[in-house]
Amino acid sequence: MSQPVIGITADADDQRYKSARAYSKMVSQAGGTPIILPHRIERLDEYVQMCAGFVLTGGDDPRMEEFGQSTHPLATPLDPERQTFEVALIRAISSDRPTLGVCLGMQLMALVAGGDLDQHLPETLPTHEQHWGQKTHAVSGAIGSGMVLSHHRQAVSRPGSLEVVGESPDGVVEAVRDPHRRFFVGVQWHPERTADPLMGMGLFGRLVKACLE
Repeated sequence: MSQPVIGITADADDQRYKSARAYSKMVSQAGGTPIILPHRIERLDEYVQMCAGFVLTGGDDPRMEEFGQSTHPLATPLDPERQTFEVALIRAISSDRPTLGVCLGMQLMALVAGGDLDQHLPETLPTHEQHWGQKTHAVSGAIGSGMVLSHHRQAVSRPGSLEVVGESPDGVVEAVRDPHRRFFVGVQWHPERTADPLMGMGLFGRLVKACLE
């Protein structure tokens, strides 16, 4: 499998599915074949069989009622069809399918793993502005160290069965992984827009490499 197929989740409005071009570009440059996944839950088994790996992309805020909480009043709720599809996809992905979760993708990974979110950082984090508006800041941990591009007002507060492998200097959880899988990694930043080679393109390279192993 010289060019593993990588399924990329998409946003949606009333008329179309949408995906930032940078995700497909990064997957392609890393040696994968990117495809966009429509929210057709009846095709889920086919997607899992067809794709060697997945990218769970960024987006709006999870609807927390599914996880036993109320959604924060200042949240921007995720399209319900997308959330239903993406949560089902995360649960359907087998341990041999490498997966990279980005921002929202990481948050959904943690919620499915039994974790929790801080739903509005401006209420809890004095340095919240460092994480909003396409800002760059440092991240370090087992995932590596470097400068990343960040744009989020929510963050993982508990990772559930996942383990934390990266944090920002102010203590925000920036990266998680499932230690029992070959590559099941979520990052709070946007690697598709991060210039640092290790924390940007390098993550897509690691995803594709895991698919080829």
